[in-house]
Amino acid sequence: MAAIGNFDGLHRGHRGVIARAQALAKRLGKPCALLTFEPHPADVFAGRPVIFRLTPPDAKAAQAARLGLDGMIVLTFNHDLAACPAENFAPDILVRRLGLSAVVAGYDFRFGAGRKGDAALLAADGARLGFQVEIVDRITRDEEGSLEAVSSTATREALEKGDVELARQLLGHPYFVRGVVRPGDKRGRHLGFPTANIALDPSNRLRHGVYAVTLEADGVVREGAASYGRRPTFDNGAPLLEVFVFDFSGDLYGKTVEVAFYGFIRGEAKFESVDALIARMEEDCAKARHILERR
Repeated sequence: MAAIGNFDGLHRGHRGVIARAQALAKRLGKPCALLTFEPHPADVFAGRPVIFRLTPPDAKAAQAARLGLDGMIVLTFNHDLAACPAENFAPDILVRRLGLSAVVAGYDFRFGAGRKGDAALLAADGARLGFQVEIVDRITRDEEGSLEAVSSTATREALEKGDVELARQLLGHPYFVRGVVRPGDKRGRHLGFPTANIALDPSNRLRHGVYAVTLEADGVVREGAASYGRRPTFDNGAPLLEVFVFDFSGDLYGKTVEVAFYGFIRGEAKFESVDALIARMEEDCAKARHILERR
């Protein structure tokens, strides 16, 4: 069985739908998966990337596993799927293609050509085709408080301002990114701050600046400070995440790492000299350590 939806960010509101799906799966004695869509429908309809993805596929899969789901099913969202008549979605995709015995969806889930399919049609299809459907009404509170302000849109807006603390409150977990550490120009090493360099998803619109972060590699979590931006003091190039890991001298090249954001320190700036940059980086690291002491 599956919880079905786009679930970008897997925020606190999404967790309510997932919890209901897991409870139903337990009663039925079935595994519970996340059924989601890639690429984001808004990107497909626009013909280009327009959505700041909170959880690209690998990040979504990682967070789904943390929430205790047994797997993730990804339906390729393209113009063919978008044109599928709403009345064909359940019999053709959910039953014949995926063989689902039950689905759980939020009250606002829409599907099919023109988004004509809704929760009522999904429930009716379930009754007609013999698979169980639960529709989760709007959830207004959870154990952390009100959910009135919680949405993927609000989280994106917070991150675009660099407000990673507000994003954490909305998501229910720290905002994080995943990527492969790639070789850089080793400028940070020459400055005394060697960094793990990661190119983020092209849709990422996190505010450029310096953050207190953790970096997880090979199951080990380490603290650090990260700069995300174009490096205006040097080359003003393509956006890059550069993570300085505290008290670490190993090799991370080629490893897939996860970087979680715990605090915003300052915006990106151009420095008049390398010495001025180094002095500021030392201050940034001290502030990062202070922020991370409280995480």
